Amino acid sequence: MSARWHHFLYDERDGVATLTFNRPDRLNSLTFDVYGDIRALTAELATRADEIRVLVIRGEGRGFCSGGDVEEIIGALLEMDTRGVYDFARVTGACVRNIREMPQPVIASVNGIAAGAGAVLALACDFRILAERARFEFLFTRVGISGGDMGVAWLLPRIVGFGRATELLMLGDRIAAEQAFRIGLANRVVGDHELDTAVAQLAQQLRDRAPWGVAMTKEMLNRAASMDYSSAIEMEAWTQTLLMTGQDFREFHAGFTQKRKPTFRGR
Repeated sequence: MSARWHHFLYDERDGVATLTFNRPDRLNSLTFDVYGDIRALTAELATRADEIRVLVIRGEGRGFCSGGDVEEIIGALLEMDTRGVYDFARVTGACVRNIREMPQPVIASVNGIAAGAGAVLALACDFRILAERARFEFLFTRVGISGGDMGVAWLLPRIVGFGRATELLMLGDRIAAEQAFRIGLANRVVGDHELDTAVAQLAQQLRDRAPWGVAMTKEMLNRAASMDYSSAIEMEAWTQTLLMTGQDFREFHAGFTQKRKPTFRGR
């Protein structure tokens, strides 16, 4: 698979896939081709949950992703008609939707700037591990467009609260790593040189969990956000019934009684 992706680096190892943005000279800014490959890769990985248990998204150099490339994307958008821009917006939204809906947990390893679309891609991930030098900027209103882009107006209030999300999306100010942690935007902040180790440890933890259980937890979190409380309880009852009749639940019991580590297979 790694030979197929020409617009970022891609690696698979021990059930963990890693997507690395590799335009460090442009702070890993996004192009039309990068967006297209993100959409295609995440759609494909969703069908390979038996092999790939975790996806890590990271950036080379000083940044995670600085958003859309001003020259290669924004300049081109100014030449498009309304339908052309709309088609592009649907591609960018599909990248976020795929990350949210793929069964595998996704970790954003944020080493530096995550701005604009880069900030939204990190937000779409299930975990955000930040280096001390990392920062977020939801800078859409600063470039003359809506602060709601790629589903961020749905995602961000659910992570930091409505009032805080309003402030971040309307003003677009810089959010340092420690502030991101305080408001719940980051799961963890580590030293700049400790980021790769911290992400690898989290990926290992997630890989060792029952994959179907992790996938259904992600599904419940996605769906419950738009349900009333009674419907959410009923949905979780049906989901637990399904998983409690699965092989992984039996495997846990077998491992417990035999005093060994269970081998989960996502069944």
